[in-house]
Amino acid sequence: MFGVVLMSQVTGMVLAAAFAIIRGEGFPGPTDIGLSVLAGILGGIGISALYRGLAVGKMGIVAPITGILAAVIPVIAGIVFEGWPTVPVLVGIAFALVAVILVSRVPDERGGRSGLGLALLAGTTIGLFGVVMSRVTDGHVFVPLVILRATEGVLLGAIILLTRDQWRPPRRLVPAILGVGLLDMTGNATYILAIQTGALAVASVLSALYPITTVILAAVFLKERLARSHAIGIVLAGAAIALIAAGSA
Repeated sequence: MFGVVLMSQVTGMVLAAAFAIIRGEGFPGPTDIGLSVLAGILGGIGISALYRGLAVGKMGIVAPITGILAAVIPVIAGIVFEGWPTVPVLVGIAFALVAVILVSRVPDERGGRSGLGLALLAGTTIGLFGVVMSRVTDGHVFVPLVILRATEGVLLGAIILLTRDQWRPPRRLVPAILGVGLLDMTGNATYILAIQTGALAVASVLSALYPITTVILAAVFLKERLARSHAIGIVLAGAAIALIAAGSA
């Protein structure tokens, strides 16, 4: 498990370095370097706790708690740093948070521990990751991504050594892992650009709607049946996006 994450993070780091060179992005100052390292530590802990929680806990508890904390923490920080958004945006944020809960719900009849502690750790650290990255100086995008990806790589490498986890994925999975690394890096880069050009509360809550894409793709390609809660969540997400767009115009 950790080996898959490590490979995807290294892929993202290499791609981010290439884009930084193409873009001619300057090297950040000490403060931005420190923030990038801190974001890498938070992101590495968050993704590891999430994957571990999904593996050993109840997905129906781990997924929604992680999702809602990852959205709520940056929203609160955005309001503190940038002030209250307009009423339509606030209503849209509320709709989006409910949508995250509904779409992240996964029926899980397994016994055993719930994974609540891992979910709280994952959601908190992922949420703080977004807040920390919002403090990076505007204009710095890909170099901070290189630094945080390198930090995550070191952290994941240490976890692999300590847990003696099998880190080499099957060769047939390598292309998919490389694709995950590309998509993950793209998502982080566009998120950074969004918080540098717009409101943190809006960018964070919209980015937290990513489970909707997963649910829709599973329905289209894997022919998975949409649960009623998922369908309601998708409708609420659409309404949230419309309200936030209208209120931000």
